[in-house]
Amino acid sequence: MTEAGALEAKISQLTIVALKAHDAERTTTLRLIKNALKNKAIEKRELLTLAEEQQALAAMIKQRRDSIEQFTKGNRPELAAKEATEIAVIEEFLPKAMDEAALSGLITEVVAELTATRGAKPAAKEMGTVMKAVQTKLAAQGLRAEGRTVSELVKKALAG
Repeated sequence: MTEAGALEAKISQLTIVALKAHDAERTTTLRLIKNALKNKAIEKRELLTLAEEQQALAAMIKQRRDSIEQFTKGNRPELAAKEATEIAVIEEFLPKAMDEAALSGLITEVVAELTATRGAKPAAKEMGTVMKAVQTKLAAQGLRAEGRTVSELVKKALAG
């Protein structure tokens, strides 16, 4: 899946398999993914890189998590469950998200590096700098983590 467009081809194959298996929810979600990737490519006017594909899928997951929150508040558990099912299908095409313990260790490492280069621990108001460094390190290692979780852990690291 490293070459441009490979993910879209894989999703097309899986859509056919889901259609033959009469799995309506999976088929619908795979079509949503394919359309989102295609729209992103059209917007960019060229094939997407692997990082751009992952970014588009991560955005889809974030939208669905927000929807789950709204549906839960609105007392619509059946719609929240549908969104959760879609998240599970989308996550199949992304690298596994880091767990909090590993992410916390990475953040501690980044803060230590910034402290060493500056001579002082970054202050809470420099959270953006730390966040950017953490996201860069995650991308370099081919890992992913939800932004909200990263933000909370960076706040804790800078406060403590």
